[in-house]
Amino acid sequence: MQNLLSIRSYTAKPTRHSHNYNQLVLPLRGVINIGVGNFSGKVAPGECVIVKSNEEHLFAADIEARFVVADMDTLPVNISSSQCIVFAINAPLKSYLTFIESQLENKIHAQLEQSMFQMFYLLLAEQPLLPKVDNRIGEAISYIESNIAEQLQIKNLAKAACLSETQFKKLFKQYTGLTVMKYVTKVRMEKAQALLTHTDYPLVIIGEKVGYKELSAFSRKFSQYFDLSPTKFRK
Repeated sequence: MQNLLSIRSYTAKPTRHSHNYNQLVLPLRGVINIGVGNFSGKVAPGECVIVKSNEEHLFAADIEARFVVADMDTLPVNISSSQCIVFAINAPLKSYLTFIESQLENKIHAQLEQSMFQMFYLLLAEQPLLPKVDNRIGEAISYIESNIAEQLQIKNLAKAACLSETQFKKLFKQYTGLTVMKYVTKVRMEKAQALLTHTDYPLVIIGEKVGYKELSAFSRKFSQYFDLSPTKFRK
């Protein structure tokens, strides 16, 4: 059985090979140039490349770049059944990669490493396999996730993506399947749901943390999204 998380760097000299287990490569810093299946190009932080067992692949990267590499006996159904080769990872998995790097580089602990792999697998199974995101849209998504408490406007997000508002709205819908503001609402509501479940923050504070200065506006939006008020959800 091959279920292992590790931190690796790669040579700048292209190397072609295959192996009898699945492998996922998730950049932490720097990019990897990889050719696998019908994909040939760069994979950057915030993305994951899937190499299925016995699939020949070619890769190279700057020696300073670092990656979380997952060698896996089996893949979650969402990945094994998909034709997607490179996909964008969500915020929880991105955050978890930081913990993985810190733990693996500082201490050997077999039981914790097994638990880390199991958590990685579960987070992986939750990933919507969106196609590789245009870097400009990726910048906007990162901006949204980092500034969810702020009053996000399309003109500012388009500026962060270095696109006109018209181009930005079109590309954003193309890559995420949602309009910009529907995506913002989705991120806000998911965070609010987590805060209501896992913290004892007052509703007004939770509302502020997800971008609503008025409690009534937060309650109304939450109720519309979940068909349940924040107060009833928390009970």
